[in-house]
Amino acid sequence: VQVPRVPSQPMTSSESRRFTNKHSKKALKASLTLGILLGMFFVAWLPFFITNVTQAVCGCVPAGFFDVLTWLGYCNSTMNPIIYPLFMRDFKRAMGKFLPCCRRSGEPRPSAISLSMRNSNSGARAATSLKNVL
Repeated sequence: VQVPRVPSQPMTSSESRRFTNKHSKKALKASLTLGILLGMFFVAWLPFFITNVTQAVCGCVPAGFFDVLTWLGYCNSTMNPIIYPLFMRDFKRAMGKFLPCCRRSGEPRPSAISLSMRNSNSGARAATSLKNVL
């Protein structure tokens, strides 16, 4: 008599290794992405905050230098949309659906109505009433 394997039984060593390797690679990639994002944030904004405190204490920071550091911080915001697609495949796919330059040929662009209906819990009844309105 064979007893079917139930989920509470331990995995075999090869299954365990595959599971561990797959999740450790994802965790490593997520850590790398987070490290890059935080590193960019600190590189961009730390000089601004240090200069801001210095300006409050002694008032010896030139206005032009303060403006440059402010814009360095703003540049961090422009780097995020570049960093996310480079390191996150899911983000890249999601953006590809909405940006015409990144869409594959033959792939239809989702309409605002279909996105709204997909994100709502109202179901088919709301879809028919929405068609009546339009």
